[in-house]
Amino acid sequence: MTCRAIMLQGTGSDVGKSSIVAGLCRLAKHRGISVAPFKPQNMSNNAAACPSGGEIGRAQALQAQAAGLDLHTDFNPVLLKPQSDRTAQVIVHGHPINTFEAADYMNSRDNLMGAVMESFDRLAAKHDLIIVEGAGSPAEINLRARDIANMGFARKAGIPVSLIGDIDKGGVIASLVGTKNVISPTDAEMITSFIINKFRGDPALFDDGISAIEKMTGWPCFGVIPWLPTLSHLPAEDAVSLIQPSVSTSNKLRIAAPMLSRMANFDDADPLRLDPNIDFQWVAPGKNIPRNVDVIMLFGTKSTISDMEFVLEQGWDIDILAHARAGGHIFGICGGYQILGQSISDLNGYEGPKKKINGLGLLNIDTHMYNTKTVSPVSAYCASTDIQTSGYRIHAGRSFGADCNRPLLKIDGSNEGATSSNNLTSGCYVHGLFASDEYRQTWIKRWGQPIDNAYNYNQTVEDTLDQLASDLDSVLDVDALFASAQPVGWSPNQQ
Repeated sequence: MTCRAIMLQGTGSDVGKSSIVAGLCRLAKHRGISVAPFKPQNMSNNAAACPSGGEIGRAQALQAQAAGLDLHTDFNPVLLKPQSDRTAQVIVHGHPINTFEAADYMNSRDNLMGAVMESFDRLAAKHDLIIVEGAGSPAEINLRARDIANMGFARKAGIPVSLIGDIDKGGVIASLVGTKNVISPTDAEMITSFIINKFRGDPALFDDGISAIEKMTGWPCFGVIPWLPTLSHLPAEDAVSLIQPSVSTSNKLRIAAPMLSRMANFDDADPLRLDPNIDFQWVAPGKNIPRNVDVIMLFGTKSTISDMEFVLEQGWDIDILAHARAGGHIFGICGGYQILGQSISDLNGYEGPKKKINGLGLLNIDTHMYNTKTVSPVSAYCASTDIQTSGYRIHAGRSFGADCNRPLLKIDGSNEGATSSNNLTSGCYVHGLFASDEYRQTWIKRWGQPIDNAYNYNQTVEDTLDQLASDLDSVLDVDALFASAQPVGWSPNQQ
């Protein structure tokens, strides 16, 4: 059977492309369609490790889960991981090839189209339907010349586009009509429909708006998606999407997590923030870490030394050390684990300028950055309870020191992580370990907190994907959307 494909692009970033693709992948799976997600180029420090090696964006990992597929680097052949405002590590087919200045990458990214098409062609040979996610907006015409993420890819692969507009941001009519007006006529021909997302209230009130857009663009509307609160139960890809709960309940374990400037894999927080036994709160830059919390958590970062400096700039080091002196608990994952140590050395300039900096000194470990990167799923056992958990490692640093002799985990008989001599501070390199319900619940109890309501995180994600598929099925003309998918190599002239 010939593979068909449809691409979802947006009028801007954060219009809901990732979650809609995930929902449509689950919906196609329910309909018995062999479906795969695809994003030619992603920019995110939230990544997932693939069983066969390499890493992809977390959004594509969730979409693959929705499609019932094992993770593979072909779902996201180019991943950009920002290290500073102007530099990013470029991951191709799951492995880093170089760190580029933004201007240098933009001037050479079309050289990666071959790698993108290799992955896409492999997926097209295996599946009946591919649902492609764009990046940013096709209306960024200043970036069009060497584009591999939106219309550049759609034209190269021959894939029709459905354009998503976010009505919650305001100006959705102008953003959809304006997109058609600013892109080239040949690019505009690739767009065959549009979708309105994040509508609050009675969608019938926007009927005239839909008619106006259809008249001015010539594109049919395939539906209006309401604001879906259930999406908060799915991992967020972008830090701008992090929710900020303000609940403070004394009978829950209280956790605060400062938002580092280069924070990575912050979806490690999802099982914690959604667990009803935990009061979880993010601490935004410029805010003090609350004194009345039980645990301070530091999550991963793409640039540990830069974020150690950011911690000092925010004065969070004062809050964290005061918390430690008061007998509070502190936990770090990956870059956050490194920050808790005595020092971080990057003498080869792997994550930025060559530099060595002192850490917070709460763990007796030192970290050295190397040019080789560890990327792998892992199965682990809690060193103190022997409870099994699983996750993945994505890191370039190696940590050594006396506290590593008190490991947090055991992996294939080897020590992983470290614990301070007073048992109040600990950390490790393993992402995703709190998704294991038994491990998380035991961890909560470790701090003397009872479990009032056993919470199944992974089942919640599965149920949410099913609910998302059902919600989309009820508000979108899914039959028309899937029918608009065309055989790979399609051209508007074939209509």
